Amino acid sequence: MREVRETKKTAQNQQIKQKKGGVFYELNRHRTLYAMTLPALCFFLIFSYIPMMGVYYAFVDYDFGKGILHSPFVGLKNFRYFVSGGWDAPIVYLTKNTILYNLVFIFLGNIMQCMFAIMITTIGRRFFKRVTQSIMLLPHFVSYVIVGTIAYNIFNSNYGVLNSLLKALGGSGISVYMIGWIWPFIITFFFLWKGTGFGMVVYLAAITGFDREIYEAAKIDGCNLFKEIRYITLPLLKPTFIMLVLFSLGGIMKGQFDLFYNLIQRNGQLFSVTDVLDTYIYRAMTVNFNLGTSTAAGVYQSVFGFILVVTVNRFIRKTSPENTLF
Repeated sequence: MREVRETKKTAQNQQIKQKKGGVFYELNRHRTLYAMTLPALCFFLIFSYIPMMGVYYAFVDYDFGKGILHSPFVGLKNFRYFVSGGWDAPIVYLTKNTILYNLVFIFLGNIMQCMFAIMITTIGRRFFKRVTQSIMLLPHFVSYVIVGTIAYNIFNSNYGVLNSLLKALGGSGISVYMIGWIWPFIITFFFLWKGTGFGMVVYLAAITGFDREIYEAAKIDGCNLFKEIRYITLPLLKPTFIMLVLFSLGGIMKGQFDLFYNLIQRNGQLFSVTDVLDTYIYRAMTVNFNLGTSTAAGVYQSVFGFILVVTVNRFIRKTSPENTLF
């Protein structure tokens, strides 16, 4: 009894000290752990929070001679060009293209990564498994500049591989860079080709961590390979899949600028089906030198993405609370 009383008394004294000290007591108590977080905090402070002051560019008519603080304030004028024009306004087709492309990239990409991860884990021979995984991972290290060059050498109307092959077979060449509807498929193909191998590493790590006794028990009960995948592997991968999709939705308004720019370049005839917010902002800065309009598009991109992540997280909280981000 005496030891219990002393323990309770010590706990009460510690709680009193914590209440009196507040934040400073907590910082002093776990100073080593907080010190370890300082590099990450400094990184986000310098590269994420301080640049947020640049949002003010969206509300001024920026003059390079006067600077941002002395440039005339114009309110929402920089947003007018972005939203004017009804259904033909840039905000309409840019939002549509960005969201649709990213939805395909996120869901089809994660499905492909999950599928290939399961296929590799079912390979019995270790040497063949390692070779297959290395070959699939290799495209990740290829620059998108190289990817754009590969695509150009395949689809070029004069001396591309595709047209050269068609002409050799007696047909006529086609101008792929003039056909808009085919480019969503081309862009999706190159995205999956480059990113599937790297993305499946997370799923491979998750599958490796599964308890093998579950699979052994399933085999004893007469479960074949396909039933193991359906009733064991896929349900256990569900939390990982949902978490990766949620993380990806955070950047759904970012349009894979390096992929689109290097494949399309400045081909204006394809902008209606390939232009996304990132490429639009880049052209507004480098071609039109319109800092206000480009910043306004960036503000819209960030706000819309934030609202979308919060909405999806709330929906998942109602259906699967254990898989939410916050």
